[in-house]
Amino acid sequence: MATKKELTPKQRAELLNTLKTRFEKNMNRHKGLEWSQLQAKLDRPSGREKLWSLNEMERTGGEPDVVGHDKKTGEYIFYDCAAESPKDRRSICYDHKALESRKEFKPKNSAMGMAAAMGIDLLTEEQYRELQQLGNFDTKTSSWVKTPADIRKLGGAVFCDRRYDTVFTYHNGAESYYAGRAFRGLLRV
Repeated sequence: MATKKELTPKQRAELLNTLKTRFEKNMNRHKGLEWSQLQAKLDRPSGREKLWSLNEMERTGGEPDVVGHDKKTGEYIFYDCAAESPKDRRSICYDHKALESRKEFKPKNSAMGMAAAMGIDLLTEEQYRELQQLGNFDTKTSSWVKTPADIRKLGGAVFCDRRYDTVFTYHNGAESYYAGRAFRGLLRV
């Protein structure tokens, strides 16, 4: 039986197969990296909770894939690489404070709350722009990104998208939510 943050052997095998297939299909995202080295890390007992988080990314429509390798720490870096913002993370406001501030028509969750529950982080604007170097993402949707504290303190939050072959950064009240806006996450393994 799976615990809260551990997959069953069958779930683990299915997820690893999905990740391996995506890894091999998109080698342009991680030139010079080998699946066998990554899988060895994921197969360790310490990798089990990371697999649970990757499964949450996958389950909510993020299509996680490796986009880099930190040579200093030895960690592999996964980003949500779905073409559009993850479907099961849309219609959410930015954070818990924004969620609580809504008196009517509250969304079901917040980007920061969902990310924390999944064990992942929101992409920063810089990381979002790095992702856009690997393909065209969010051409019809948008994604909340980690908002600088000074902007959040004033009630705002930042999101990005790609239109007209250009990556744009915008702002909204943190309590706002839209059917076409979710968030993209990252996980270090």
